[in-house]
Amino acid sequence: MAAALLANTLYSLGFVLEKRALTALPEVTIRNPARLLRLVLGSPLWIGGSLALASGFGAQLVVYRTLPIAAAQGIFVSGLVLLVLLSARLLGEETTGRERYALGAILAALLMVVLSLKEGSDTVSRSAPYQLILLVCVPSLAGGVWLYGAAERRTRHRHRAPTTGVEYGVAVGVLYGVSSLAIKGVSSCLTSSGLGGAVVGLLRSPYPYLLLFTGAFGLVMSQAALQRCRASLIVPVCTTVTCLYTAVLGTLSFGEALPHDPLRLALRLAGTVLAVSVLLAMPRHDRPAPGTPPQPPIATKELTPP
Repeated sequence: MAAALLANTLYSLGFVLEKRALTALPEVTIRNPARLLRLVLGSPLWIGGSLALASGFGAQLVVYRTLPIAAAQGIFVSGLVLLVLLSARLLGEETTGRERYALGAILAALLMVVLSLKEGSDTVSRSAPYQLILLVCVPSLAGGVWLYGAAERRTRHRHRAPTTGVEYGVAVGVLYGVSSLAIKGVSSCLTSSGLGGAVVGLLRSPYPYLLLFTGAFGLVMSQAALQRCRASLIVPVCTTVTCLYTAVLGTLSFGEALPHDPLRLALRLAGTVLAVSVLLAMPRHDRPAPGTPPQPPIATKELTPP
């Protein structure tokens, strides 16, 4: 529990520091990843945020060795409250009433998941078939990259309303969900007897290579999205997708059984359905700021009869 709360704090602080650093940088884009990396690596504030996120990764390894996947996700998502508070305090971001209700509903949904847990009766799995992990993760990675590209194409339209970042958050959340499964797999490899055996087993598994892919693509995609959208919205969406992806597919992949008690099973399923429903109902576009002139209509060429 202490490691999970520490991971929450480090992740929230890391995202807020990166967002603050990105606001002071020129516009970045995934179409020029080398320039993006050069800009962010030249920012001490961004490097501090990245170190906080890396430390959260270490705390997450500890959590996955001691808690079931679904339980860990329920605790991780509680960090959304801290993130919203830090975003308001350090970034000056304000959430709308509809968004605050949505965040509250997400927290309530994931509280249901936590209440569905019972210490001593939930098993913590240590391994999963590599073929099953690849069958789950490879299509997910392809879908996440495709969704992000589709969101990029839509936002390049001149007369499109400003996006809130929901599409970006879903796409990056899927990538981070795969990364979370890989972290769970790494934690299982580290339980092998002896350091040498653990390293050999880890290199023979797909987990380090999934982490490299999601780390590289997730870094570029998340930074471009963070610069364009509010951290107080895109990060909660990303976190929710990551947690649901990991809780559902991770539980199935690693063979962690669902609760047998009807009440606990109902809580876990209802929490998952509520979180997904809220995510689908969240606004896709920001309202224009007061005093902002409306966008001019797209000019059309008048046709004259021959």
